[in-house]
Amino acid sequence: MLKLFSPSHFNSFHHRANLLSSFLPKPSHLPIPIPPPPLRSLIHSHQSIPPRRTRAQCLAKSRRNLSVRALESSASETKKDKDGGGADSDSETELGKSVDDNNGSVRGNGDYADGEFVFQERDGWKSFVVKLRMLFALPWERVRKGSVLSMKLRGKISDQLKSRFSSGLSLPQICENLIKATCDPRISGVYLQIDPLSCGWGKVEEIRRHILDYKKSGKFIVAYVPACGEKEYYLASACGELYAPPGAYYSLFGLSIQASFLGGVLEKVGVEPQVQRIGKYKSAGDQLTRKSMSKENCEMLTAILDNIYGNWLDKVSEGQGKKREDIENFINEGIYQVERLKENGWIKDILYEDEIIDRLKERLGHAKEKSLPMVDYKKYARVRNWTLGLTGGKDQIAVIRASGSISRIRGPFSAASSGITSEEFIEKIRSVRDSKRYKAAVIRIDSPGGDALASDLMWREIRLLAASKPVVASMADVAASGGYYMAMAAGCIVAEDLTLTGSIGVVTAKLNLGKLYERIGFNKENISRGRYAELLAADQRPFRPDEAELFRKSAEHAYRQFRDKAAFSRSMTVEQMEKFAQGRVWTGKDAASRGLVDALGGFSRAVAIAKQKANIPQDKQVTIVELSRPSPTLAEILSGIGTSIVGLDRSMKELLQELTTSDGVQARMDGIMFEKLEGESYNNPILSLLKDYIVSI
Repeated sequence: MLKLFSPSHFNSFHHRANLLSSFLPKPSHLPIPIPPPPLRSLIHSHQSIPPRRTRAQCLAKSRRNLSVRALESSASETKKDKDGGGADSDSETELGKSVDDNNGSVRGNGDYADGEFVFQERDGWKSFVVKLRMLFALPWERVRKGSVLSMKLRGKISDQLKSRFSSGLSLPQICENLIKATCDPRISGVYLQIDPLSCGWGKVEEIRRHILDYKKSGKFIVAYVPACGEKEYYLASACGELYAPPGAYYSLFGLSIQASFLGGVLEKVGVEPQVQRIGKYKSAGDQLTRKSMSKENCEMLTAILDNIYGNWLDKVSEGQGKKREDIENFINEGIYQVERLKENGWIKDILYEDEIIDRLKERLGHAKEKSLPMVDYKKYARVRNWTLGLTGGKDQIAVIRASGSISRIRGPFSAASSGITSEEFIEKIRSVRDSKRYKAAVIRIDSPGGDALASDLMWREIRLLAASKPVVASMADVAASGGYYMAMAAGCIVAEDLTLTGSIGVVTAKLNLGKLYERIGFNKENISRGRYAELLAADQRPFRPDEAELFRKSAEHAYRQFRDKAAFSRSMTVEQMEKFAQGRVWTGKDAASRGLVDALGGFSRAVAIAKQKANIPQDKQVTIVELSRPSPTLAEILSGIGTSIVGLDRSMKELLQELTTSDGVQARMDGIMFEKLEGESYNNPILSLLKDYIVSI
């Protein structure tokens, strides 16, 4: 127990930080000497859902004639907050007006490209060129005519590209495979085997969109789902043809959110967490201090759950052509028998996998005794877009992917492809800024946050890049707290309906281990110089009143910096941003209606908006340059990174990484959620460690 809760190991908690004001950077003025941009209007989803549009328009109307407050020194901020100071009248502009920003793109009119996929048959010449390229394709790019693309979707799905030696699935490669299959004359159809997924709803929505786009080609797509929950069914139902074996595990019972609290446990062992959180919804730290859920946390999580469940009901009812009430009533019956699912049209038929393969052979005109020509996910990922005529434009758009927890430096126990390191990320940003090759940049973010200083450094570099060329931020499952800090520096933010974002707040904490030391007979004494030298060093006693006051003020200072930069970046007043900050997590849909996000959609829409801002015609091909391509390590080549003998290995690596890299203020989203909603939750690694240990013995 001493090991788990000693001060040096407190870094392992996902939602804490040790804050010392002397280490904080001095308050500075406006980081980039350009005038504040005009206020933004809200952007409608490319799905054009009338209720969302009406709500956004009403909100935009209510915000007319609001002014912009730029960042100022903390002293000025404090004075203005006390005086209720207003904004600069010279900055006033109406939301409805279209104003050119510093890179020539239009902001404030809500007229963003939708990026919707349009399938077009190739003309004779283009078809001839593609066939010629396939004829002279490299051996690993050759695919037998009439093949079926087979992909198994299960477990964790990364937003990063994977090398050929890496294990696991990659979202960009899954989506790219579906795009290629749409246009590849050698591919007759797609066969998906879907098992329980460990990813968020943002990635599921992205894959689902690409499945629907693929179906526009007229080719078939079949889903085989032996074990199915809400997330798996949401994806498989888009295929149209869904099959399950007779003994399939189907648990379509609804969705839930769970919150775990260690307050009672720590109290019994003699540990007193002294947590300073800023923002009433910033529930990071509640795990340590509380024994039950706070009112604000319950309100926030209920809203998120209602969004996700409501979206699920809407999309499933739309796909089945039934009323939403009928779908909900069926779910509430607790149906698990596949026979009932078939009777009610939830699945097409009950078949074993070999029977499905036989049906595919019959459909494609193959003899039953012969094997079905199939190409798997990894092999097909090696087929270049150029071979199929899907790229080749002279204009280039850079894509920088940022996935995982945020830190300033890479720890000795962290893998080369794990997490976001500000040093490495900034190098990529600067390379794009210094290069004339790239017309625009897309920052793809999938992060719950992390080190606040690292987030701020990246915010600065993204702002500098946005001053020279269009920058669009695209959110995957989550871009909250430090992840949102990065995104808000871009000229436009695109999120999925169910992306988790916002969480504008900070948390800092220290553990008082005095009672624990007393119980186990351990003693610790300090010799110090300086009034606050023992602020964090004296873990054997609680804060003195003056130390507690300094601790509080430094946390509030960090929060004001985050909130005010968010207000500046989103062209709001501080008072406006305060309403949407307070550490609250929003879904992408709700964030868009509050001006925290510009447009709803996936990666393809972000690219379309980047083209629009760079004045590239939408029908013109561009070359997407991935700057985050993986470099395989020896471990990956030999065995595949991420594999382990027991489940303990992964959590131990995460724990060691947290211990060696986390320090300072943490701008991180709450990690209590969503075992069922998110699958791969951003939970406390100590809890994961205990869970994996129990599983592995």
